[in-house]
Amino acid sequence: MSPDLFITHDLFVPGHEISWSASRSGGPGGQNVNKVSTKVELRFDLAGNRTLGDGVKARLRARAAGRLDAHGKLIVTCDTTRSQSQNLELARERLADMVRAALVAPKRRRPTAPSKSARRKRVEGKRHVGEKKRERRGGWDDG
Repeated sequence: MSPDLFITHDLFVPGHEISWSASRSGGPGGQNVNKVSTKVELRFDLAGNRTLGDGVKARLRARAAGRLDAHGKLIVTCDTTRSQSQNLELARERLADMVRAALVAPKRRRPTAPSKSARRKRVEGKRHVGEKKRERRGGWDDG
């Protein structure tokens, strides 16, 4: 069980909704890679969460669709550093950043239409280009 994860000053994710495991990290690193489990995989129980609203959960699901497992848990991995504790802290920060981003509701788009003057200017511009092309099409004089 992890300690609570604070998102904002008045919002936090309870520690029992977050679990983590460590495994050996891939890539270069010599003998350290083969001996030490530094890669951290953080799992956040999004489906069982009670502190986030439905809208926030839906936005988080949409933004992190590729990081959800079959049980509805959000998976955040980190193998940036060679320290398990630093990778755990980085993974917790990444999760907090993802939740903070999902807290902001997108602005609703208000449909707009071009004004009468904008439509008039567009048609006049098209007419002007047409006249210019028509003037270029003069007949050939053989004289």
